[in-house]
Amino acid sequence: MQENRGQFSSKMGFIMAAAGSAVGLGNIWGFPTQAASNGGGAFLLVYLVLTFLLAYPVLMAELLIGRYARSNAVEALQQIAIGRKTKRFGFLVGSGGILAATFILSFYAIVAGWMIAFFVEPAAILMGAQGTAEWSVTFGNERNIVFTLIFMLLTIFIVNGGVKDGIEKWSSRLMPVLFVMLLALTGYVLTLDGAMEGLQVYLVPDFSQIFNPELIISALGQAFFSMSLGVGTMLIYGSYVSKQENLPKLGAYVTLVDTGIAFIAGLLILPTMYVAKANGVEIFSESGTLLNSDTLIFNVLPAFFDTMGESGLLVAIVFFILMTIAALTSSISMLEVPVAYAVEHGNLARKKAGYLIGGLIFVISLVIIFNFGTLFGLVITITTQYAQPIIGLMFCLFIGWIWYRNSILQEIKHGYPQAEHSFFWKIWPNYVKFVCPLLIVLLVVQSLG
Repeated sequence: MQENRGQFSSKMGFIMAAAGSAVGLGNIWGFPTQAASNGGGAFLLVYLVLTFLLAYPVLMAELLIGRYARSNAVEALQQIAIGRKTKRFGFLVGSGGILAATFILSFYAIVAGWMIAFFVEPAAILMGAQGTAEWSVTFGNERNIVFTLIFMLLTIFIVNGGVKDGIEKWSSRLMPVLFVMLLALTGYVLTLDGAMEGLQVYLVPDFSQIFNPELIISALGQAFFSMSLGVGTMLIYGSYVSKQENLPKLGAYVTLVDTGIAFIAGLLILPTMYVAKANGVEIFSESGTLLNSDTLIFNVLPAFFDTMGESGLLVAIVFFILMTIAALTSSISMLEVPVAYAVEHGNLARKKAGYLIGGLIFVISLVIIFNFGTLFGLVITITTQYAQPIIGLMFCLFIGWIWYRNSILQEIKHGYPQAEHSFFWKIWPNYVKFVCPLLIVLLVVQSLG
């Protein structure tokens, strides 16, 4: 471990950074449409329960390993290994997490670039640059390359600043802005015709659906993936947390912030969909189901904003800035996973590592862009449906079956001296050992089906 490695300077700094990692595009567009397609309030209720049944315990596993080892994912898992075979296993799992984070960011940067492009369009219209506006929202290699590069440079800039002056500083700035913009847009949309219908779809449970296996699996997957679990991002952030902090409490705060923002996003997106419907914009497919989330974001919402005249341009700017911020707070945690390994294992200077790895990820993005029809969906499927849950399962196996229980307890007691007698300690060790692996296996089996 390097003695000069960074550390979050405050509890709030960590919460903002970790919650920012968890709060991404999936929370703001994926969660609301998942809810609308799976029983509305019933999905919301099951999601909230499963967040604390799966996401929180796995989050705690990553945070504990990270803070104990004070190292990157590969070396952290090797530190808690108890023999040559498990050390090799730790190397494979940690390396898998780094690769998964790298490839997730390669497609995530493309999607985030679209958010910037759709922010540029209304801004260009207001400035009278109609040609630029049309170019920015016309799908094509040139446009995708330009905006993906812009987004990657923003991500590299923040990560190059380090833990305190980069990740913590910018997360602490961006997360409050995201929250305020989310609340302001939600408040505005709820005053429009059609909003109450969307609100009813979102909040009123269809209790006949609450034990539907498809609903439960969908909620389970959303709870797991929305917390940025399974690629080592939370392990890395945990390695920057002070030994004096109460980790179970910090993990609970992060989980609450993440679920809170996902919930508020639902209060924005679903009413907006039905406001669009009231304005003559089609939000349902021919089969009667709600359109896919990407169609809603890039087709339905812009069409709705167009019906609002000049005020719609301002709303569009605010909305897509919000989406860009959500993407950025997640992307910096993904880039930090391979950068931390390069800095600590390869002894590279942080800025050099940031530009080299960020540049490599941009090259992978270019390959995806030039082979979009073949690779884009494939990379998403491999990384999010298979790699993330399988690596998350490996983290659970490490902490439940390999790491000595007394060592885990001593690590928790650093910031929580009474941990041994707490409800958390009575439940969590066996829960993460038996229940979490079973739930994750269910996710993997369901995705195979």
